[in-house]
Amino acid sequence: MVDNATRSKRKEAFSKVDLYPVTCQRLSAGRSNLSVLQAVLKGGSRIIQLRETDLPDRALYKMALDFRRITSEAGVLLVINDRVDIALAVDADGVHLGQDDLPVDIARKLAPELLIGVSTHSTDEALRAQKQGADYLNIGPIFPTNTKDGLHRFLGPDAITEIGGKVSVPFTIMGGINGSNIDQVVSRGAKKVAVVTAITQAIDMEEAVRLLRQKIAG
Repeated sequence: MVDNATRSKRKEAFSKVDLYPVTCQRLSAGRSNLSVLQAVLKGGSRIIQLRETDLPDRALYKMALDFRRITSEAGVLLVINDRVDIALAVDADGVHLGQDDLPVDIARKLAPELLIGVSTHSTDEALRAQKQGADYLNIGPIFPTNTKDGLHRFLGPDAITEIGGKVSVPFTIMGGINGSNIDQVVSRGAKKVAVVTAITQAIDMEEAVRLLRQKIAG
């Protein structure tokens, strides 16, 4: 039996998200994902996405279990990148899908209570994901970034209004955003900003989270 109240609570919690930290252990200056998680929580973030594409399934599952235990105690949303099965196995709050992952409507059949986010790189992709039932979209990459291989096209901050203005579901924005350029995206209406290295490579990760959240709040 599907518990629609669970998804509704998760959507309500997501509506309060400002900074959206995403993990990447190889880009964390030698620090573990759990260290990043602890700093993110101390900095006041309301969500974290566990993204580790290189781990074997068993290791990813174990890490996700640790993340679920800690985020549950803190009352923070946990989203798993790509893997619907891992998200379901650890009772995460959501899954984030790329354009080459499961279609949204199929993921929804498998996981009706999860928040489903989708990475989009154009208006057409954003509208398609929305039509298929995504709970939120990610628009990007906004600026050049090294966190994902094979990217050659960057949308620029104007994409926030161009794409974001055409969708009705919440959206995050991502790609090369840091303390020196975040004002450019906030001024164009970004309310939820996803980052990796702006946190994971900061000398003081906890303070980086606080400062970025302050800039989003304006």
